[in-house]
Amino acid sequence: MADTKHVAADAAHGGGHAAEAAGMPQLEFAHFPNQIFWLIIALGAIYLILSRVALPRIAAILADRQGTITNDIAAAEELKLKAQEAETAYQKALADARAESARITAEARAAIQADLDDAIAKADAEISAKTADSEARIGEIRAGAVESVELVAKDTAAALVAALGGTSDDDAVNAAVSAQLKG
Repeated sequence: MADTKHVAADAAHGGGHAAEAAGMPQLEFAHFPNQIFWLIIALGAIYLILSRVALPRIAAILADRQGTITNDIAAAEELKLKAQEAETAYQKALADARAESARITAEARAAIQADLDDAIAKADAEISAKTADSEARIGEIRAGAVESVELVAKDTAAALVAALGGTSDDDAVNAAVSAQLKG
C-alpha cells in the first residue's frame, strides 16, 4: 500500500523520476539550436522595432529638446542684453533726474535768495526811512528843547534880576543867555 501511494504521487507530479533526472530543459544541448533560432528572431525583431520606430522618435524628441534649449538660451541672452540696456537707461535716467533736481534746487535757492535780498532791501529802506524820520523828530525835539531851555533861561534870568532888586533889560538878558548857550 505504501508503494501505491508513492506511485500515485509520482504520477501526480508529472511522470516520476525520469522527469526529475533530466533537469532544466533550457540547459539541454538538444534544445540549443531551437533556442538560438528563436533568440536570433527575437533580437532581430527588437532591433527592427527599435531602429525603425523607437530610436527615431527618441532622436526626434532629443533634437526637439536640444532646439528648445538652444532657443531658450538665445532668448535668455537676448533678455539679458535687454535687461542690461534697461539698467543702463535707468542709471542714465536716474543721473539725469539727479542733475535736474540739483538744477531745480539751485534755481529755487537763487529765487529764494533774490526774494530774500529784495525783502532785506525793502527792510533796509524802511529802516532807513524810519531812521531818517526819527532823526528828524529828534532834531525837532532838540530844537524845541533848546528853544524851551533858552526861553526858560531867559525867564529865570529876568526873574533872578528882578528878585535881586534890579531892573532887567530884555536885550541884555537875551544876549547873556545866548552867549552862555553857545558855549
